[in-house]
Amino acid sequence: MTATADTYRAALDEIDAIIAGETEADEIVRRAVDVLHDRIDHYSWVGIYFVEESDLVLGPWRGPEATEHVRIPIGQGVCGAAARSGVTELVDDVHADPRYLACFASTRSEIVVPVHYREMVVAEIDIDSDQPAAFGDADRAFLERVAALIAEDCLVGWDTGGEAWEP
Repeated sequence: MTATADTYRAALDEIDAIIAGETEADEIVRRAVDVLHDRIDHYSWVGIYFVEESDLVLGPWRGPEATEHVRIPIGQGVCGAAARSGVTELVDDVHADPRYLACFASTRSEIVVPVHYREMVVAEIDIDSDQPAAFGDADRAFLERVAALIAEDCLVGWDTGGEAWEP
């Protein structure tokens, strides 16, 4: 189940406005996560993981609860696979994908979109849905556009010092 084209467009416009009006990179990324979570109904958990050496470290996130996966080795799980390949991963049924690192019992599907800066993966957008097969081509295109918009902010805005971000 995807949102309407108008919903995606409004969310992109909101993220564009945040980027135009905000100077702090970490605030841009945090607010982009808020927009994704709050505006797209089938996105039940939204997080940004930042590449730090050979790991992904959880940055800002929104959802009903925190994940225990605050540090993921690149190459491990769906998130690690997307970081290694640099290609969006879309999983219609997380229970059927052996790479899936279980976070929440309610999660049924997942999309992970690498954030590229100058051809290097610097972060990724990880989104879970409580609905099976919740993500389609419209989500992929929308989230890849969001990733392009926030790429520079993901590069410069976050230095977690190896620790996961706390809301």
